[in-house]
Amino acid sequence: MLLQASIKECLSSNNYLGNIMHPAFSVIFLTTLIGAAQGLFLALFTGQIFTTFKLMPEQNDPNFYIIGSVLSLMLLTLGLFASFFHLGHPERAWRSIARWRTSWLSREVIALPAMMIGVMAYGAAHFFDLTYPLFETPGGTGLDATLILGFITTVLTYTLFVCTGMIYACIKFLQEWHSPLTVINFILLGTASGFTLATALSAWLNTELSNFYATWAITFTVLALIFRFATVIRNQKITPKSDLRSAIGVRHPKVVQITQGFLGGSFNTREYFHGKSKAVLRNIKYIAFILVFVIPVILLVISLSSKGYFIPLLAILVQYVGLLAERWYFFADANHPQNLYYQNIA
Repeated sequence: MLLQASIKECLSSNNYLGNIMHPAFSVIFLTTLIGAAQGLFLALFTGQIFTTFKLMPEQNDPNFYIIGSVLSLMLLTLGLFASFFHLGHPERAWRSIARWRTSWLSREVIALPAMMIGVMAYGAAHFFDLTYPLFETPGGTGLDATLILGFITTVLTYTLFVCTGMIYACIKFLQEWHSPLTVINFILLGTASGFTLATALSAWLNTELSNFYATWAITFTVLALIFRFATVIRNQKITPKSDLRSAIGVRHPKVVQITQGFLGGSFNTREYFHGKSKAVLRNIKYIAFILVFVIPVILLVISLSSKGYFIPLLAILVQYVGLLAERWYFFADANHPQNLYYQNIA
């Protein structure tokens, strides 16, 4: 009876850690900042495509594309800078590209600066007004340097999205991440935040594209909500492939761990636990969904019938704070198998 009471007290106490990962804020800032930058570039180029092919009124202000490219490049640079805080030896960061044949992380390290160069070239082409046609489509539409660079950078943007998402989706033993939904969520969340940012930028520069971007931002945010919600439902139904019995090779039907076996901390307990209760984890999930999806959509809908940049600016600020919470929850929600050995602090 005394042993059972001790077990129950241990499992219900604040010292219960659970089988979850420890989110690194450097990686949280990296993925959210470059995601917004990627989405912003896609928004810039989408607007140019629509105006070039006469699908909407022509955008005559080149400053929009120039400033947008600079802002996208700044976000990419900030994300890259944040990533160095996650490295034990930043001076050896260049070695991370060595395993590009097999490592998605190495591929991301290559794709990120490649996209930065693409965005820089795209913005420079607009700055130097390289808009004279180099080729013509069968319909008579001229393709200039900005469009060609835009197509190339779009490919690099989606390549970076895939590489970043696959870093987590390729890990088979983390069942919460090992799904195509992981890559889809990275793409949709980054694109949604980028189009929301483009809405604010367009409104600030008083261009004709504000409602265009707001409409697309709402669409991508709703799509991101659908797929993120599908991920949450999927993860709740996951059956772990391992348990305490398989971990230690004991087939007894009642195996309970009441201590992790450490008087002090270790690498395992620092890197694979966040130390928060299930209630905190649940609350952060709710906060993330409200800030990323609900409030931005409401603000963007309001911005469709109002002038000025304050409302869309507020939308992107709220959404980015929500993305920080969403990405923290993404990492914390993963169940690492090694935690079968380090579940509880007695």
